[in-house]
Amino acid sequence: MARRSTTNPVLETEPLLSRRAFLGRAAGLTGVAAGLAVGGYVVYSDQPIRQGAVQVARFKDFRVAPDPLRPVMAVVRGTRVEAMVQESVGKLGGVARFIQRGDRVLLKPNVGWDRQPEQAANTGPELVEAMVRICREAGAASVWVTDVSLNDPRRCFARSGIEAATVAGGGQVRLPGRDDFVATEMGGKVLKVWPVARFFHEVDKVINLPIVKHHSLSGCTLAMKNWYGVIGGQRNRLHQSIHDSIVDLAAAVRPTLTVMDATRVLKRNGPTGGNPADVAREETIIASLDEVALDSFCLSFLDLAPEAVPFLALAEARGLGKVAWRDLNVVRSQVG
Repeated sequence: MARRSTTNPVLETEPLLSRRAFLGRAAGLTGVAAGLAVGGYVVYSDQPIRQGAVQVARFKDFRVAPDPLRPVMAVVRGTRVEAMVQESVGKLGGVARFIQRGDRVLLKPNVGWDRQPEQAANTGPELVEAMVRICREAGAASVWVTDVSLNDPRRCFARSGIEAATVAGGGQVRLPGRDDFVATEMGGKVLKVWPVARFFHEVDKVINLPIVKHHSLSGCTLAMKNWYGVIGGQRNRLHQSIHDSIVDLAAAVRPTLTVMDATRVLKRNGPTGGNPADVAREETIIASLDEVALDSFCLSFLDLAPEAVPFLALAEARGLGKVAWRDLNVVRSQVG
């Protein structure tokens, strides 16, 4: 019989398993999905499963209560990013709706690549600094900024400007090492148990800070695709079922708030980019409580239709949001 931890409500402890037993149990599951899930954990982890318990965590639900009197999405255009972020969050009810004094907050920008801000492969440092500062001014006890980068993480955080922006705003960068991953039940169609950076299990609020980019496989990388950066393991194996895996991740990680960077947009040759000629200035920040609607809205920056992006309809069918964003309460404003 499984034992539940009494010290950490998000951790459930399974019986002691040998590595062979663990693999045997995994092999008993059927289909590619099970193989991917177990493979993701075993291949990545250095931990000797045979020497201890396999602790399987579950994500908290970080969302705030819905408020039918407030907009679901706020679109702000301008050139002063911090003012635009303040405006967009204010339209949704103000930072006090999302952050309470003493909260431990984690920000999840896209910091996947060893690129400079002008190349728009990563979230802009201006958005990260603004969001860190806003959370600190709201009384957050700590603000961590993390991502599971695909290139060398130290270079990614340094060259993107996000390390300096985090410090300037009063936050702290958390770079996950090889032992900083926790086996986590994702509960998805493709993703079952997968290694997740432990920082996501150690905070009270999570704010998603993606950027609008072209992606060669999925057509685009937006809010839901940004959750690839919470997991370790051989993520490239998930590309075999990329649309289902995007939806699995979005269903597993329910953030407090999402603030999209559409100030610079990588129009072509994503997700890595590199050529500034592929980048357009769109000067837009969008805050939203519906990631499906947000992603659907942002397709216009990439000249895509919802029908060309299968994960949107899949996400709506799973109850994660609404593709037809025009049916929702969306407000627009200009700052500066």
